[in-house]
Amino acid sequence: ALIRFLSPDPPRVVQMSTGAPDGAYHQFALKYQRVLRDNGITLELQPSSGSVENLQRLQQGRVAVGLVQGGLGPVVQDPLADNADTPLRTLATVSHEPLWVFSHTLNLDGGLGALKGRRVAVGAPGSGNRQLAMQLLATYGLVDAQGRWPAGTELLDLGGVAAANALQAQQIDAVILVAAAQAPAVARLLDNPNIRLAALDHVEGLARRFPFFQPVVLRRGAIDPARDIPPRDIPLLSTTANLVVQDSLHPALGYLLLEAARATHAGPGLFHRQGEFPSPVGTDFPLAEEADRYFKNGRPFLQRYLPFWVANFVQRLVLTLLPLVAILVPVFKFLPALLHWKERNRLFRRYGELKFLERDIDTRTLSDDEKAQALLRLDAI
Repeated sequence: ALIRFLSPDPPRVVQMSTGAPDGAYHQFALKYQRVLRDNGITLELQPSSGSVENLQRLQQGRVAVGLVQGGLGPVVQDPLADNADTPLRTLATVSHEPLWVFSHTLNLDGGLGALKGRRVAVGAPGSGNRQLAMQLLATYGLVDAQGRWPAGTELLDLGGVAAANALQAQQIDAVILVAAAQAPAVARLLDNPNIRLAALDHVEGLARRFPFFQPVVLRRGAIDPARDIPPRDIPLLSTTANLVVQDSLHPALGYLLLEAARATHAGPGLFHRQGEFPSPVGTDFPLAEEADRYFKNGRPFLQRYLPFWVANFVQRLVLTLLPLVAILVPVFKFLPALLHWKERNRLFRRYGELKFLERDIDTRTLSDDEKAQALLRLDAI
């Protein structure tokens, strides 16, 4: 009862905001869901329009977990610093999210100014894809401070597979995607030899301009060496995906989500080596305390050898009993002295009565009745 009151069980059901059902975030979340289900936790997935909506749901407390694209949060300089302005914490960054600019025949390497007068898919409203795409287009002068673009240019609210299909059908001229390489839309366009991927000349400069971007390189032949795709090294801008939680999330679930992230993201990818993700580096939000301990010491000791719920109960039992033991040890050390004092006090009180009776007898000659009364008092003592 004490454990239940002071250290309640982690909840059996957790809500997670993901993204479009055909996007990489939702595919990642499906893998998290399987890991948590194997440990007795139900992870309820709530699809969304993208990172912006995920972040809104987290801030409103409607979900406990979400994947958020880099550049949408406060971008803390010290990930371990306490930030009282936000109730959100990052468990880890889990993958690179390059910014891909695909077109048919347009040469966009020199900049996105060539998109003027074109039909460009920039992502669905409420998505982090659209927000970063608009920032990038504004840098090249295609969007003004009020979010307006030049006459003749058409920015379409398309993202993911829908945007990829439109580009392949030549219904649009270009598409700007911010997504992991595993995203179905990205994989489809990279595999299409008729689609051109822009290698921006300004990658290094843009990475300095926007702190949430970092330069990465898609190496020649990384997609398909047999067909020489891509035919050259292509520099790209990349942000990272943050696994973000409410700071009130039960720590045991934080550890379990980190294990799910490791199982999902630890393998090698187009832009990282084996074991680079999940990572505590480059987080937008302050790093959660359990994440800091996880990356320093690994899984909690008990979870390495016991099932999740057993390990969690034993850990809570220990953490609950330790303060009680700290209180009870000095109490038990003091208890024998207290009992000894109590017995001596009773003895001294009776001894006092005995001395009083003795003095009373010594001071006078007792009659037979008084002797009988004195014997009765002695028996009572």
